[in-house]
Amino acid sequence: MRYSSSIRLLAAGTTLIALGTPALALDGNDLVKKLNGALYMQQGAGIVPGSVEVNGSNVTLRNSRFEAGTGQGSLPLGTIEMEGVEEDAGGYTIETVTFENVDVRQEKTEIRASDIVMSGVTVPASTTGNSLDSVLLYDEATTGPMEIKLDGKSVASIGSSKLTTDVSNDDKKISFDLQVADIKADLGTIDDPATKQTISDLGVTSLDGKVSMTGSWDLEPGTLAIEEYAFDFANIGKLDMAFSLSGYTLDFVRSANETARAMEANPNKQEAEQAANLAMLGLMQRLTFNSAMISFADDGITEKALDVVGKQQGTSGDQLAQMIKAMTPIVLAQYNVPELQNALSQAVNTYLDNPGSLTITAQPQSPVPFPMILGAGMGAPNTLPQVLGVTVKAND
Repeated sequence: MRYSSSIRLLAAGTTLIALGTPALALDGNDLVKKLNGALYMQQGAGIVPGSVEVNGSNVTLRNSRFEAGTGQGSLPLGTIEMEGVEEDAGGYTIETVTFENVDVRQEKTEIRASDIVMSGVTVPASTTGNSLDSVLLYDEATTGPMEIKLDGKSVASIGSSKLTTDVSNDDKKISFDLQVADIKADLGTIDDPATKQTISDLGVTSLDGKVSMTGSWDLEPGTLAIEEYAFDFANIGKLDMAFSLSGYTLDFVRSANETARAMEANPNKQEAEQAANLAMLGLMQRLTFNSAMISFADDGITEKALDVVGKQQGTSGDQLAQMIKAMTPIVLAQYNVPELQNALSQAVNTYLDNPGSLTITAQPQSPVPFPMILGAGMGAPNTLPQVLGVTVKAND
């Protein structure tokens, strides 16, 4: 996993910003330039300070704003305090970066965020290489409470977030761990009458949960592995995803960002989208699929959903479950995937009889280049489950 532009800017501005200066005669402008060079390479964005002040090993940016790219707007950041700044081989290291509390108001929407801090920040001297020396890094980024209000009423909030990273001893791989705690949302603010009624029938008028993500990025082969990306909400369930692909190198990232920026700069949006689609199709040729998994562990929502949908169709939840069990093999038969049909039908039966967990895994015997997947999808789609090694299990 779309948010409003203000929310996207807030997320980008609070997780991707880092600054620094040299030890003897710190050049604040050089710091901002190299910081923005790293941000632009990775995100197509940058920081615009109103003023840069240097005091020993500390640097302060005042009246700053975060520019999110062409046509994407900006987010006011106010004062940014950097402590323990040192020049390092043309780049910079910073002990801590502290951001002013955010309070953004746009029409009826207000976004607040506090206690935004980054530590162990490394700003590269150059972003043209293919190693971690060319990447903006930090050991830890944390935020305190965040809240979104609409018409003065709180509609969503986060208690805290923490992102930590760890670079391997050979400087070739970076691991990361993201924890977002105490996520709450008021679903009663949804305006659509049909959706509002469905939410009421489900008895889930608010969300209360957490999000976690762990993974690693090995730069040389470009192996990006998300080991866990989980959304865990009380009285609903836990949706967990994982995947691994190779070919996601720094060169791939640069090419993808250049494609996105070219699309934003082209005034002819239809032409720009067509060109971007072709470019991204070419980029996909560089990637290799290693594995993927998606799993859902129920926490009471399945039976409620069956009852609600069954009622809408003039039947009961139990009867609807039996209908789904009967229709699953019939629907799958048209795709000519007998092995997957049997496995999925059995898993659906098991899950609906006693909702526990449902897991779909793709684990090929050896990595599969994306061009092979595209070719199979266009020429013989019924072979994809075998090519990708797809399995389905329930209540494991």
